[in-house]
Amino acid sequence: MTTFRKATFDAAIYASARPTYPRQLYDFVFQYHERGATARWDLALDLGCGTGQATHELTPFKRVIGVDPSARMIERANQDIKESGLFDQGRLQFIQSPAESLSFVGDGSVDLMVSAQAAHWFDWKMLWTESARVLRKDGTLAAWGYSEFRVTDCPDATPLIHQYAQGTDPENSLGPHWERPGRTIVDNHYLDIPHPSEVVPGKFSDFERVFFSGDHHPSLPSPRPVILRKTTTWAGLMAYLRSSSSLHNFHERYPTDLERPDGDIAVRFLRRLKEAVAKKQGKEGQELRDEEEVVIEWPLALILARKA
Repeated sequence: MTTFRKATFDAAIYASARPTYPRQLYDFVFQYHERGATARWDLALDLGCGTGQATHELTPFKRVIGVDPSARMIERANQDIKESGLFDQGRLQFIQSPAESLSFVGDGSVDLMVSAQAAHWFDWKMLWTESARVLRKDGTLAAWGYSEFRVTDCPDATPLIHQYAQGTDPENSLGPHWERPGRTIVDNHYLDIPHPSEVVPGKFSDFERVFFSGDHHPSLPSPRPVILRKTTTWAGLMAYLRSSSSLHNFHERYPTDLERPDGDIAVRFLRRLKEAVAKKQGKEGQELRDEEEVVIEWPLALILARKA
């Protein structure tokens, strides 16, 4: 997660390029929370909130706090508060802090804790302990994360995407440039996050793992249909690729890659991806234009827990 704290990391580009979580996901989480016998809707926390994308969706709660260790992310999130128009003044605030140390909230004072695409960076031995302290009885913890993207209508391109994102050659793949073990955890669909009973026995009455992964990962138990999908342009997909921390790290190690006449590693990959999709569409040999639309999707894993 240290990449996001660097002065050279562009939080604005990150915020604009990342996928937007569907209303279906928030409704799923809120319905789980509502099933708690004494569930309340007073205070929600968004851990590892980044620029506040998920934070802004927690409108059923009277107060919402976004928490992130990166000063740059918090600065950007604060800039966006007025623009969102979703919260009355004082209902929403952002605090720079690690997720595992929530000294600014009291014992048993939090109704919902969420984490969107950040839980793979947490120390879960510490976080389960801190969650057990701050959550009310029947309070909810919900954390979700998405793994490698897919082109919805071109499954044949998946090996190409995997080679770019997860290959082992440090000069021609981003695989060696991800921060570990975080990326490994998210690509393993949060299965490495321990059950709360292993850390704080008796503190949580329920724990569930839900996989919105479709047929991308058939080995996962009871996979549900994919819900994280985005229609964008090829230029929009390039913006998404540019927001990757691994690409940022790659260019720090190989700055001359940006000077190549045939384009940097992201440009070269997108060119190959376009060729694969054009072939699938019966347009082999034709160049897909940057303004043409492409539908991409992400397998998403969700963990849910209820405080005893």
